[in-house]
Formats: sequence, C-alpha cells, structure tokens
Amino acid sequence: MAAVAALSGLWVVVFVGIVVGIFLSLILNHFHPLLLKLGSGPVTINLKGSFGWPLLGETLKFLKPHHSNSPGSFLQNHCSRYGKVFKTHLFFSPTIVSCDPELNYFILQNEGKLFQCSYPKPIHGILGNVSMLVAVGDTHKRLRNIALSLVTITKSKPEFLHDIERTAIQILDSWKDKPQVIFCEEARKFTFNVIVKQVLGLTPEDTVTTKILEDFLTFMRGLISLPINIPGTPYARAVKARSRISSTVKAIIEERRRNNNNYNDDDDDDGDENSEKRRNRNSDFLEILLCVDTLSEDEKVSFVLDSLLGGYETTSLLMAMVVHFLAHSPTALQHLKVEHENIRCMKQKKEYLNWEDYKRMEFTQNVINEALRFGNVVKFVHRKALKDVKFRDYLIPSGWKVLPVFTAVHLDPSLHANADEFHPWRWETQEQACKKFTPFGGGSRCCPGSELAKVEVAFFLHHLVQNFRWITEDDEDQPMAYPYVEFQRGLVLNVEPLRADHA
Repeated sequence: MAAVAALSGLWVVVFVGIVVGIFLSLILNHFHPLLLKLGSGPVTINLKGSFGWPLLGETLKFLKPHHSNSPGSFLQNHCSRYGKVFKTHLFFSPTIVSCDPELNYFILQNEGKLFQCSYPKPIHGILGNVSMLVAVGDTHKRLRNIALSLVTITKSKPEFLHDIERTAIQILDSWKDKPQVIFCEEARKFTFNVIVKQVLGLTPEDTVTTKILEDFLTFMRGLISLPINIPGTPYARAVKARSRISSTVKAIIEERRRNNNNYNDDDDDDGDENSEKRRNRNSDFLEILLCVDTLSEDEKVSFVLDSLLGGYETTSLLMAMVVHFLAHSPTALQHLKVEHENIRCMKQKKEYLNWEDYKRMEFTQNVINEALRFGNVVKFVHRKALKDVKFRDYLIPSGWKVLPVFTAVHLDPSLHANADEFHPWRWETQEQACKKFTPFGGGSRCCPGSELAKVEVAFFLHHLVQNFRWITEDDEDQPMAYPYVEFQRGLVLNVEPLRADHA
C-alpha cells in the first residue's frame, strides 16, 4: 500500500510539474517579445504598447462592440496613450496595430514581399485552403487574375445590368402592401439573388437556390463564431455547410458539362433554340470557369463560394449603410432623388439602365463612398511580417502579426474634415483612390468585385428613391462592429410608396 501511495504521489508531482511547465512556457511566450532585441545592430522594436493578459492578450478589449462610425474605445485609448502605431497581443500573437495611413498603405502595397495575408487558422477551416481570401503567393495571384477577368467580362454584359435592375424591381414590388420591412433581410435577398444568378445561372425559383441559401446562411453564422469544432456549435455546422455547398456546386458543374456536351452534339439541329441555350449558358461565371484549365476542381468550387461570399454579405451591408445614413440626411436624399429623376427622364418608361447611366450617377457615387468611409464595412485586415521590416524609426519583427485598421484612418479628423458627419459632398473635391480611403483594401488584395458592388447599390437606389419614402423605426439600431458590422435589429424601416407603378 505504501508503494502504491508513493507511486500515486509521484504521478501527482509529475502532473503538477507538467502543468506548471506549460504555464511558464505560455507566460514566457507571451512576454518574451516585449523584451526582444532584434538584429545585430542597436535597432529595437521601439514601439509603445501593452500585451495584456497571457494568451488572450488584449483581444477581448479589441473586439468590444462599438458603433462602426466610431473607432471604438480600444483604439481611442491606445492611440492617445501610445500613438497611431502600437504593439499589443491579439488573437494569440504579438501584433502591431496601425492606425497610420502611410504605414497602412506601405503594408498593403508590399503584399507578398514584406507582408503576407495571415488570417487565423479557424478561418481556413471554413473557407478552405484554396480560397482566394486566404491563399498566398502565386496561388493568390493566379486566382485574382481570373477574378479580374471575370469582372471585366461581366461589366461589359448588358444581361448582368438587366438582372440587377429586374431583381431590384421585384424586391421593391413586394413592398407595395407592406408598411414596414426589415431592410437587412431585403438587401440580403436582393444581393443573393443577383450573385447566384450571375455565378451559377440560378433563379430564386430554382429549388437548388433555396438549398444553397440555407447552407450559406449557416456558413455565414459560423464564419463569425467562436472557432470551436465540436458537433452542434455554429463553427462545426459551418464546416459541414461548406461541405454541402461544395457538393451542390460540384453537382451543378457536372450537370453543366453534360448539358454543354449535349448542346454541342445538337448544334446542327434546331438552330434558333440552341442559339438561345448557348447564350443562356454563356452568361454566368461558372461557364467561364469551366473553360479555365489552370484551376483544379476544388479551386473552381472554392472560387464559386468566394464569389457568393463577396457578392452577398458585404454588398448587402453597404446597401443597409446607405439607406440608414440617407434616412438621417434629408438634404442628401433629396439631392440623390433629383439625380435619379434626371436620369430616368432621359430613358423610355421601362427602358433598362446601362453602363453610361451608371457613370452619370456622380452624386450616387459620392453617397456610396461616404457610406463606406463613415460606416466602415471592413474594419481591418490581417497580415504577417515575412521579415524584419524597418519603417520610420521602428522595426516590425519577422513573424509578428500586423493589423492595418481602416476605420481609424477613415474617421481621423486630421485627415477628413468633420469626420464624424455623413457628408457626401466631400467627395466632390476629395480623391477617392488615396492612402486615407481604403474601403476595399489595397494593393494586390484590393477587392476585385468592388465596382460591381457599387453598381448593384446604385441601381437599387435608382428605383428606391423614386418610388418610396422611408424612416427608420428605431433610431437606436445603429451599425455596430462586433468586429464584423451589422444592425442588431436588422434596420426596420417604415415605408410608403410614392406612386402606384415603378419607373
């Protein structure tokens, strides 16, 4: 018995030793970067900041919810104490946070050279390693070039613009007998119907569209949840939802290939009918992707998912931002309405809008840009230093995470006059493509579909402002960063038709 007791005591000592060892290792790993002196010369990190708690660091403070048209208390406090560039510990890594437009621009322009996209590993678990959003190096360059080609082709197709307008009219027609709508839901319905038609050639009436939407909503909820891969958690459900979407898209690809072969075999028969079929099947992203030999099957599926993600959530959120800010800016709304009435006067009653009409929407562009600046759809991006990087009088250590924060730059009163006000007229003189305005990122990772998103918002506004007046039901329902941005109550609007029929 004594031997057993002695053995048990030994195991307790060993266990405690292991726990203490792990704890000390974590503590050392957390605080060691604070004391690190880099290189053989006298240069040190030379940045102020704090690391917070072991492991968690200051992550919880950084992620604390706040209005998206505010930098939030974390950035305000840290910038006032340490300056616009400071060190901290976020997402389990020593991190440099930049609220400086020059450094942000430097980071974005040196993607793949000095810095590399570095999202947390759980994001890879949902998006997949061949997603353009997380791919790096030559893989990302290849995928991006294909995306840019698709966008260029799409912009030149009248069918795409017509689909946007038809979908907008359908959504607004459904409001005629509704005194109230939850706008975020309506915006998501609009953007999803547009993107699923453009990418996969599906209509809202197709049963597979409903199936994809259900899985996609599960996927989106998991993308912004705690990364706990245990059955029943939102994250685990999202991983399974992505697998189901992949299977659905693969089945669509196989069916499309079979149909293409059948159409090619029958090209000599029923000429007019087959010509119409060819036009239909050549009108979406998928048809072009099938002809790209440089993409693997998994990359094509992932490309479709990336397109759905980019064309759904961020575009619908931008729409909600615009509608919300216009509800509180009657002067801007009236100015916008006049612009669209003038454009409509140049068209036949039910004539579709075209690319030239979009280019005439100059104040609309100002409104969209101001919503992007003031509302901040994207707050920050994740990067990692590939080597020791000297910038000004400090060094960014190799392997450290770097977070360029766009929100802080967009709302900096030293860069934007009356930065805390929604003022679309500022864009009549302020340059859009500049270091102090990066709503879609920058460099080689600037969103390739940003122009298409603006077209969708502009065409929807064209019909909205001419056919409805609206007020927000709850003034407390503001866009909040969690850190992703959303309206907690869905942006409830009281709506009233201006006339019986649409323009």
